[in-house]
Amino acid sequence: MQIVVADDDAIQRSFTSAVLARLGHSAIEAADGDTALRLVIETNAPILICDLNMPGLDGHQLTRRVRAQSFDHYVHIIMVTGRDQSAERAAALDAGIDDFMSKPLDAAMLTVRIRAAARLIQHEEALAERNRILEVAKERIERDLHDAAAAQRRLLPDLRGRIQGCSFASAFVPSTYVSGDMFSCFELGPDMLGFYAVDVAGHGVHAALLSVAIGHLVTAEYFMTHAFDPEGRADPAAMVRGLNTRFFSDEATDYFTMFCGVIARSSDQLVYCQAGYPSPYVIAPTGSLRVVGDGGFPVGLLLEAEFETRLSSFAPGETMVLCSDGASEAESPQHQPFGEERLGQLVADAAPAGLAAIPQAVVSALARWREGIALEDDLTVLALERSRFS
Repeated sequence: MQIVVADDDAIQRSFTSAVLARLGHSAIEAADGDTALRLVIETNAPILICDLNMPGLDGHQLTRRVRAQSFDHYVHIIMVTGRDQSAERAAALDAGIDDFMSKPLDAAMLTVRIRAAARLIQHEEALAERNRILEVAKERIERDLHDAAAAQRRLLPDLRGRIQGCSFASAFVPSTYVSGDMFSCFELGPDMLGFYAVDVAGHGVHAALLSVAIGHLVTAEYFMTHAFDPEGRADPAAMVRGLNTRFFSDEATDYFTMFCGVIARSSDQLVYCQAGYPSPYVIAPTGSLRVVGDGGFPVGLLLEAEFETRLSSFAPGETMVLCSDGASEAESPQHQPFGEERLGQLVADAAPAGLAAIPQAVVSALARWREGIALEDDLTVLALERSRFS
């Protein structure tokens, strides 16, 4: 290693340098504190041996100046003091000194001190290398997560325009890079619309992988094949039962909640199955609010779970809003949940401003409720409005 030796005594410098050379190190001599500071900066020397009393910067001042530098490594500083200068050591420690030696220097003691400092420096270099490797790995993981988030968003439907007389608006806010939420909607033949919203238990990469698997699986073709009975009647519970069988495992704890439904353009009814997903809100043109469904059992948690197909009125002019539980369960800094009643009132108040205003109103209200703290759970808001048919 290169070691700066700062002492105004030339004999002392030569002695120290000779000991260091015998240990395999290279001594860089400085006759005063100012020169020593310049050499430490220019050479990036990891060890400085300095006298307490020197021209220019003394040992205390030199130490403070070295500690004020922005090195990418730690400089180990050993101060040389006279035997009658023990009182100065407290001030030296406060300045940032690591070790002391007393005059006259002893070669054996200097050897011990340098070897100890060298071990610390080698340990620091090993830690720095590990940290560099970890930082590279972290950057790679973050790039992969950004790519995964972009890929997940590409699975979400393009909600511009109308599908079977329905207009849509949505918000999708992952709690981390990726989300355990998923939703979609699509045409089912010439007269019907199918849609679903899923919330995988937990959040982060593990939940996102399952939500992406569901997003790839539950397509319009899948809906047509699995959500109708042999006579062609909508039966979304049949699809949910199939998903429950597919994703259940005795050895796994993965499960998800789901709300899925079919809307026929010629009907004023919603045919739906609710599997643990929060109940949607339906807002009438008059502004009145009602809740659809009463809960149900999650998917993939119990093989014998029962799922029902149900009917609800959903007439032209009405708006339905589905929110994952990241909305109602969002806690204020005082640990108070936002709550379903407050959420329902919020969407009802936002509805007169138009369909697109509803998801944004929920996101903004939760940001205020959390006082700027990021959500702890994923958030999805999906709003559907049935147009008035001629």
